[in-house]
Amino acid sequence: MPPSATAVCDSYCDDRDPALPPGAHRSPTRPATAPRPTALAPVCNLHCDGRDPALSAGERVAQAVPAGTRRVALHFDSTETMGWAVISGGGQGDAVWLDRSYDAGATWQPKLGSTTTPAGYGGWRTSMHNVDDWANLGVGLLRACGQPAGSSSIACTSWYRTTWNAGNRATAAATALMQRYNLGTGLFDTTGWWNAANALNAIIDNARVSGMGSYRYAIARTYDLNRTAWSGNFVNEYNDDVAWWGLAWIAAYDLTGDRRYLDTARVGADHIHRYWDQTCGGGIWWTSSRTYKNAIANSLYVQLNAALHNRLPGETTYVQRARDGWRWFEGSGMVNGSNLVNDGLVTSTCRNNGQTPWSYNQGVPLAALTELHRATGDQAYLARARVLADASTTNAALNPGGIVFDNGGGGDVPSFKGAFARGLGQLNRALSDRPYTAYLKRQADTAHARDRSSSDSYDQPWAGPFQRSDAARQHSAVDLMNAAG
Repeated sequence: MPPSATAVCDSYCDDRDPALPPGAHRSPTRPATAPRPTALAPVCNLHCDGRDPALSAGERVAQAVPAGTRRVALHFDSTETMGWAVISGGGQGDAVWLDRSYDAGATWQPKLGSTTTPAGYGGWRTSMHNVDDWANLGVGLLRACGQPAGSSSIACTSWYRTTWNAGNRATAAATALMQRYNLGTGLFDTTGWWNAANALNAIIDNARVSGMGSYRYAIARTYDLNRTAWSGNFVNEYNDDVAWWGLAWIAAYDLTGDRRYLDTARVGADHIHRYWDQTCGGGIWWTSSRTYKNAIANSLYVQLNAALHNRLPGETTYVQRARDGWRWFEGSGMVNGSNLVNDGLVTSTCRNNGQTPWSYNQGVPLAALTELHRATGDQAYLARARVLADASTTNAALNPGGIVFDNGGGGDVPSFKGAFARGLGQLNRALSDRPYTAYLKRQADTAHARDRSSSDSYDQPWAGPFQRSDAARQHSAVDLMNAAG
């Protein structure tokens, strides 16, 4: 029996298709997970932990909170990338300290610089501590905490960081995503295998559009730690997963010029092509169980093949696969009368199954058509993409109140809007009049104003309110900020 749909899975476990045999649900090889650093050894960047705040060249107060009749405040010097805590309005014995986290606040190093207010003073402060640990690739946050003398009550600020690697909303969102990057697995905590491909793609795109290369190390680290997972070369039983990773490696190739990434994307594309047959007139199967032909796998197939052609001078095979793939997709019936893409086909009838038009099923065809236009020069592909984009950006059900939203839960759905924004952004850049700039900016402005935590983490509904975040929710926000500019 295949594992239950409610089985506990990690990043190397996938139960989406119960028709797959049990052995297909978990990778036989996984990197050992190294624990995150918890030791309190001093961190040294520009300066070492323990620096006197009197030496700060400039400071700002990130947040202040009440602690009974006292006030606890978190101070930053963004030039020195350090912070310190201050307690005021009290007297002798009031305690104050910093906590530092390298995993988006899930765990933390406690009571850094812990001290108490001495006799004769109404307030006191800790020494300065670094937010990040550059030598060990620790991407951090700080919070200030205080406890009035004689009280059992503790008050802490929210988590914040300096503006280092967070100078604008796109780089700040990328830095918040990298707080969830697990150096031991080369994946992103709190999300799964295919979502991790999208998260890495978002980081790569951010490096491209922002020029901030601080997190380029994640590319090779992810590749080296995970190349032998599943069937090797980022191939597993899900053709959409294989394509997501293939596109991430194409993005990595574009940024780095390292040929191994492009070669790995080719391996994935060739693997997927094995699942093209004439059931329903063509198209690839979603998984190796060959039970479902759906929109996401087939639109990714088109995009991946066209993208490979555009990076392999003189090749003809991949562009023909892309042309054939789009011809089949367009005629399959998955695009409904409103020019929205439903989830897939009923296998027995080869007709549109009428299932939810998820946002990523609207965005990936736009990227696919943009790559096809680049490959062929045929303006008809861009014209068709514009029709589909006009439909998805104006549909009231998909954009309640003007802000795109996928009405559903689960581990997959939070990644959908990121792929939508990425695809729409690719099309927008290919069109001389940039017709979707205002739409993308509205999404980004709304998310930044209504759906953002103090540490630049984002939730799933960009219209807010913020409640929680994870790597899938976060990469979608990074994709949006990358696309909106």
